[in-house]
Amino acid sequence: MPFRTICIYGAGALGGAIAVKLAAGLGTGATISVVARGAHLDAMRKNGLDLFEAGSETPVNARITATDDPSALPPQDLIVTGLKGHQLGPAAEGIANLLKDGTRVVMILNGIPWWYFHRDRQSPHAELQLEELDPGGRLWRLIGPQRVIGCVAYQGAEVINPGQVKLSNDGRFILGEPSGEPSADLEAIAALFSRAGLSITATQRIRDEIWNKLTGNAAFNPISALTRALMTDIMANPALAETVGKVMTEVRTVGRALGARFDSTIEERLEQSRHVGAVRTSMLQDLLAGKPLEIVPLTGMIVTLGRLVSVPTPVSETVFALVSQLDRENQR
Repeated sequence: MPFRTICIYGAGALGGAIAVKLAAGLGTGATISVVARGAHLDAMRKNGLDLFEAGSETPVNARITATDDPSALPPQDLIVTGLKGHQLGPAAEGIANLLKDGTRVVMILNGIPWWYFHRDRQSPHAELQLEELDPGGRLWRLIGPQRVIGCVAYQGAEVINPGQVKLSNDGRFILGEPSGEPSADLEAIAALFSRAGLSITATQRIRDEIWNKLTGNAAFNPISALTRALMTDIMANPALAETVGKVMTEVRTVGRALGARFDSTIEERLEQSRHVGAVRTSMLQDLLAGKPLEIVPLTGMIVTLGRLVSVPTPVSETVFALVSQLDRENQR
C-alpha cells in the first residue's frame, strides 16, 4: 500500500468518521493520526473516538494518535482535510508541515474549492486563483494544487458529544484529479478508502460533481441559516421553496457557463429535496453553535463566478448579503 501514514486534518464530524473507518478498516496496514482541537480532542485522547453508524446504537471505537499540533507528527503519505473552506487558510502552514515528496491531499469541501481552476479543461480560465477562497495565495503556495485530489462527500455527520460522531446516512464519496486524468494515486486512494468501508466513486469530471452538490448547498444552507428552518420546513413553505428553485437556477446557469454538466433537472432536485427529511444543514448547525459560517464557497462564489462569466445572479446576491450580515451579527 503506497499510503501508509495518513493524517485526518480537522477530525470533527466528517473527518472524525473517516478517521475511525480508516483505523478500523485498515488495521495495522496504515498509521492513522488526526489533528483536532478543544473538548473533542481531549475526549479522543482520553477515550478514543466513537463512531455511530446510521441506525446503530453501538459505536465503533478507535484509538488514534490525536494532537492539536501538526508539527508533532511526522510527514505523511496522505492527508485528508475535514476542514471547511474558511478554515483552510489559517491551517495552510500546519498542513504544509506534514508534506513530503509525493504527499497527496484529499480535500473534502463543499462549494467551490480554492484549487478549482487548476488544470481546468472545461473553461478558458485554467490556473485562475480565487482571492476570496485563498487570501494571498497561501494554500496555492504552501500546499500546491498539484497535490490535491478533489472530493465531493454525500455524508451526513454530526458531533453529538466530544469524542462521539454520529452518521445520518450510509454516505458516498466521489474522488477526482483536478486535471480529470486517471492516475495511480487516485486509483490507490479510492481502493484504500473502499477497503475501509467507504463507498467510493472515481470520476474524470470532478467539477461536474462539485456543481451538482452545490446546486443544493447554495440554496438550502444559507436559507436554513436565515430562517432556522429544517429541510422539511423550507420545502413546505411555497415562498421559500420558490426561492430555493431560483437560487438553483442561477447556480446551474453559472456552472454551465464554466463547462459543467448536470445529472438532473431543477424540478427533479426539488422533488428529491422534499424527501430528505427533517435535516439541519451544516450551516444551520454552525449558526446554532455560534461558529463562523461557510458562506463564500457556497454562496459568494456564485456571485463572483457569475460576474466572471457575465451571468446575472440577483437572488444569490441578495441571499449572500443577508447571510453575510447574519454571520457578522452571530460573531459579535
